[in-house]
Amino acid sequence: MVEALDRATEFRFTEDDFQWLRQAANQHSGIVLADAKRNMIYSRLTKRLRQLNLSSFAEYRQLLGRGDASEFGEFINAITTNLTSFFREQHHFEHLADRTIPELVAQGRRERRMKVWSAGCSTGEEPYSIAIVLEESLKKYPGWSYDILATDLDTQVLRRAAAGIYTQERGSNLDEVRLKRWFLRGQGCHTGQIRVKPELQRHIRFQQLNLVQAWKVDGPFDVLFCRNVIIYFDKETQRKLFDKFADSLSPGATLHIGHSETLHQVSGRFQLAGKTTYRKSG
Repeated sequence: MVEALDRATEFRFTEDDFQWLRQAANQHSGIVLADAKRNMIYSRLTKRLRQLNLSSFAEYRQLLGRGDASEFGEFINAITTNLTSFFREQHHFEHLADRTIPELVAQGRRERRMKVWSAGCSTGEEPYSIAIVLEESLKKYPGWSYDILATDLDTQVLRRAAAGIYTQERGSNLDEVRLKRWFLRGQGCHTGQIRVKPELQRHIRFQQLNLVQAWKVDGPFDVLFCRNVIIYFDKETQRKLFDKFADSLSPGATLHIGHSETLHQVSGRFQLAGKTTYRKSG
């Protein structure tokens, strides 16, 4: 018998439990859970065990093993990390405003519309930041508009993103001009909160999407933000994913990835165009 992990635990959590759960996560979502994630997995899933009135991880494995789609969604939601902020990695938004948008306008398209995909949008700060840049930049180009597709695996964060409500602390890195222009301040029982204005929200469509399962999106897209997502996947999964991404992008489209990510030995269909910024080849 495999002994329980050496820690004082509320629920018995064996090596078999951990290996089963990490394999289930990988098969369902492509996420690779390192050995160092044991404590995190235990801590996050014990909340689910309490909510479900289960007495062991063995019972939880049985529940997932029966193919309960709803609980599998809760399982993935629990183990995924959603760290984000408005205008995180500012250089990507500067590239969007200073280079990508003017280049797209210069193409002289008959349909004056830009299409952007935020893949792994988490609680929505990224797509709303993109929308702010597009709104501010496109004022110089009358007749141009845009659409943003914002996707994530986690259904809980998507609900929060679609609501567009944040604490004032989450908006602390926004300057006062942008706060006044693009957000409503809560009053009364909503004091301490800010809410994205409807004029930004109307351009964004939030959708649940599992990047490692079969998917189809309404492309081609001119810009793709996929930041701090591929670090959870192995190299082969990354290769397949970026090949599908390339198929979903227009010629010369811009791709932004996370500061700790690279396409080296992952994809030959993109060329480096800036700091963690790539351009689709061909």
